[in-house]
Amino acid sequence: MTDNMMSLALFLFPGYHFGAWRLPEAVPELDLGIDHYVRAAQLAEEGKMDAIFFEDQAAIPRSNNILAGDTFAAASPRGIHFDPMVLLPALAMVTKHLGLAGTATTSFNDPYSVARRFASIDFISKGRAGWNMVTSFNENEAQNFGLDALADHATRYERAGEFVDVVTGLWESWEKGAITRDKESGVYFDVAKMHFLQHKGKFFNVRGPLTMDRSPQVRPVILQAGASEPGRGLAARTADVVFTLQTNIEEARAFRADIRARAVSFGRDPDKIKVLPGITPFVGRSDQEAQESRERMRDLIPEDLALGYLMQHAGVDLRQYDLNGPMPDLPDSNAGKTHREAILNYARRNNLSILQTARHFGQGNHMPIIGSPATIADTLQHWKETGACDGFLVVPPYFPGGVEDFVRQVIPVLQGRGVFRKEYSGPHLRDHLGVTSYV
Repeated sequence: MTDNMMSLALFLFPGYHFGAWRLPEAVPELDLGIDHYVRAAQLAEEGKMDAIFFEDQAAIPRSNNILAGDTFAAASPRGIHFDPMVLLPALAMVTKHLGLAGTATTSFNDPYSVARRFASIDFISKGRAGWNMVTSFNENEAQNFGLDALADHATRYERAGEFVDVVTGLWESWEKGAITRDKESGVYFDVAKMHFLQHKGKFFNVRGPLTMDRSPQVRPVILQAGASEPGRGLAARTADVVFTLQTNIEEARAFRADIRARAVSFGRDPDKIKVLPGITPFVGRSDQEAQESRERMRDLIPEDLALGYLMQHAGVDLRQYDLNGPMPDLPDSNAGKTHREAILNYARRNNLSILQTARHFGQGNHMPIIGSPATIADTLQHWKETGACDGFLVVPPYFPGGVEDFVRQVIPVLQGRGVFRKEYSGPHLRDHLGVTSYV
């Protein structure tokens, strides 16, 4: 990857847009349809995108915990999807170059299992694995793992910091050339090149090593999202790719500059960390057609579903307020702070009512970009070239049309301008992204 090339990752999230899945041409069966996932991955690879990326939550979201027993908006289409750790190996077998990234939480996993799974996927894919490291924000997840609630925000990040140190230590527990499989001598591996981690910390005691050799990338790519103070610190210290929710270009520049400055303080090369804001492209043959398409999808969003999603992050029952009135002040929350702040900031900046805010975020959390392929490419190129980002996490509103429109209409414009690759330049996801190599 050359310095002027933007990164593009496809974020495929079934039911992401609360209305678009209802379009006659949409295929909502993507949620549990392996053939559809295969098609999506092959489309992303056709477009020479860096990676396909999957979110994960281990619970059906409920509006919020204070509404005990309230099933309001529990039927969110965003709650139905495969375990990405099962999906990624299947997609590795039907793609050759595309990076394959999935989410695994540090709150309800152990480091040894996560390290082993992603190293295994790195072997299966021949060096294309990526781990999206999260601390979990859905309080309902805790109740599927024997707990009443999530640990507090600061503790979750403290645990995550130790967790990632153990994982990376395990990934490097075998030196290059340790496994020889020498039939002549009968030596299968060189014990001197195998290292026990012997980690003893506040949260974990892990002996190591992994039961496998160094994987092709040694360290699968680490991805992270989080704009809180501990989230930024952890990302700057450990992540190769940082996802962000900024929708304002000046705020995006400030966020990227902050991450890069923090990375330098940890002795890292800031050019080896890629900051990718999320975008939801609404593509049309003209700007007007794109806007009409967006409005058509927005009008299909059920009001209760949109409000329920907003309440999940707000921490209060918004139905007790005038829905046509302004967003109220929201209490501090133990859930994800990034989404809560994004909701408040957007509502205040645009003077939106509660209902208008709900309808907006029912279209997704990421920045909507609406227009013809050239108009969308103009925006992406401007953000990249003015230092607001290193590329984008592309979140289409529905499948297959939303994916096809971006891959076959927008990407060719970017390629024609010389700001996105026409061919893959290396075998590994780290090569695609231009982040630190450990081989």
